[in-house]
Amino acid sequence: MNTRFLETFVTLSQLRNFHATARALNATPAAISLRIKSLEDDLRTELVDRSAKGFRLTPSGEHLLGYAKTVVAAAAKLRSAALLDNPVQGRVRLGVIETVVHSWLAQFMKELAADYPDLQIDLTVDMSTVLQKRLLNGELDIVVRVEGIDHPEVLSTALALYPVQWLARNGLLSPRPGGLSQRALQFPIMTFAQGTQPQLALVEILTAMATREDIPIEQIRITCSPSVAAIVQLIKDGYGIAAIPGLFVKDSLLTGDIIELPLHPTPPAYMVAMCCRTDAKARVHATAATIRKACLNYGNSTGKEFVKILC
Repeated sequence: MNTRFLETFVTLSQLRNFHATARALNATPAAISLRIKSLEDDLRTELVDRSAKGFRLTPSGEHLLGYAKTVVAAAAKLRSAALLDNPVQGRVRLGVIETVVHSWLAQFMKELAADYPDLQIDLTVDMSTVLQKRLLNGELDIVVRVEGIDHPEVLSTALALYPVQWLARNGLLSPRPGGLSQRALQFPIMTFAQGTQPQLALVEILTAMATREDIPIEQIRITCSPSVAAIVQLIKDGYGIAAIPGLFVKDSLLTGDIIELPLHPTPPAYMVAMCCRTDAKARVHATAATIRKACLNYGNSTGKEFVKILC
């Protein structure tokens, strides 16, 4: 369908005269009449009532006029976007959880600077619940958080799974299987902030473990923190046991300073997703593409035992 014919139809409906429309569009009345006839043939319906004494649209013409205006407006926006020399410029307000900070954020920032040097990032690091609220309120353009956002105006893309492990400083307690759960529950158990998906999953597991070991649940000490750096430091200092991705202490696992405890059940991996508005601008989509690339490259270089790429 020729959008120029739709534009002619919209202009004609406004001016209500073929000659006036011809002058407005720098065409002849015959050319305007031919465009309308071609549009009618394409739509298989009459748009102009040619039997009327004055100008009048047919009922079908009145009905289709609103749709025509929508298409014409969309075409104008498309042309405007195409005329921009570089639509990927300006600022993008990005919000991420700490998991991203301690994995592929630096790689993403480097790749974005290389791919889109005119793009600037305003970075926010916060909890998933806060990032969701700020995205929906229009305060952020794109967020990376635990799980996607179930909202009709938000597009969510799964990026990666982060396996969670039971971790402790080497020597804190014997890792021998016999009585391990009972010994482990004597220490503080560290995890992410209150109300997060990993924290809620851990509470269920610890409740089941305490019941199995006949330990009063009120004796279980859970230390919650939104700071990955704080939890890692507490592990290294021998404060307690943590249920976090081994990715955050990968080097210490390799040296043996921190060990994985064979506790069961293992906490579930959590999924990290990228979320943006469905009407996001070109610069936001460009940022999203670089996020996917950085996450993929990071996962390929790190190993599936620490991060499983989904994008």
